[in-house]
Amino acid sequence: MLDHRILSRFHERLKAATEGSHVWLDACDWDAGRTSAALPDVEVYVGSRLRAEDARRAVKLRLVHVVGAGYDGIALDALAPGVTVATTHHHGRSIAEHVLMSVLMLSRDVLGADRALRAGRWRNVAVDPGLPLGTTLPGRRVGIIGFGETGTEVARLCQAAGLRVRAVRRDPSAPVPAGLRPDWVGGGERLPELLAESDIVVVTVPLSPATRGLIGPAELAAMGPESLLVNVARGPVVREEALYEALRSGAIGGAALDVWWAGPPQAPSRLPFHELPNVLMTPHHCGHTTDTFAARAAEIAGNIGRLRRGDPLVNVVHPGDHGPVGQGGSAPRAATSPTE
Repeated sequence: MLDHRILSRFHERLKAATEGSHVWLDACDWDAGRTSAALPDVEVYVGSRLRAEDARRAVKLRLVHVVGAGYDGIALDALAPGVTVATTHHHGRSIAEHVLMSVLMLSRDVLGADRALRAGRWRNVAVDPGLPLGTTLPGRRVGIIGFGETGTEVARLCQAAGLRVRAVRRDPSAPVPAGLRPDWVGGGERLPELLAESDIVVVTVPLSPATRGLIGPAELAAMGPESLLVNVARGPVVREEALYEALRSGAIGGAALDVWWAGPPQAPSRLPFHELPNVLMTPHHCGHTTDTFAARAAEIAGNIGRLRRGDPLVNVVHPGDHGPVGQGGSAPRAATSPTE
């Protein structure tokens, strides 16, 4: 089941890439009852969420392929022992471009200028000498929290734009990817140093018990009144009330938020971030590009082919005792269903 409406746009590519060896059930527009009723015959489930009751119904299931990097929406404990769970990525470059765009927009007050001109007012330093000048990127310092696919792609673009890079990550002894020249890469104990020394802080870590609330009042106070925070990880990595107060009071200069503390149809936050002039708000879409999802579709199709042949899968996060799929004359059935 493709628990994501976006990948359904690549349904024909998935079918073509699996060479007609699978019967695809495109359940993108199905209700929960119809999807649950189909699951007992499904061998490959492509999605982002699988409830425990549905996982137990899927008695022929061999593979759950998550559409993305996070698999917290899959009820792992309810899966049969033989079910493999794999993930896919390919979002790093798309998110990195969004980060750089956001930094530039905040640094040049694009939002304020746009709002003013729409209201019929010219807002620039030639008209209003009291306005601050914008800032360029070379020489500014960006601190990246998390140095996986997204963090390293952010580092590549920032480095190319002349920014100085430093980062903290879980394993500071791991090799730095080729072509990157960070000032330093440290462990979590160096987070206070990174916050104090960075003009821009980019949050890219996954949400876990260890990272929930990682950025709170003390961390925001360490950043300084000119600094910018960009969160493209998960909302709860940053404490909601603390960030709102830091932005409202001017304790930090601004923030670009693509991730939130609630999802649709709810408001993104119970606090009025939308009233703050120093916040760039986007609806968790920084990785939503054609390149991201075309590459994900290709990788998912590749794993389905490996599963059929009995070959090792890539990006396995929950191993199962799988063998070749679709033997005995029956083609594997894969269901797809929607969520954003």
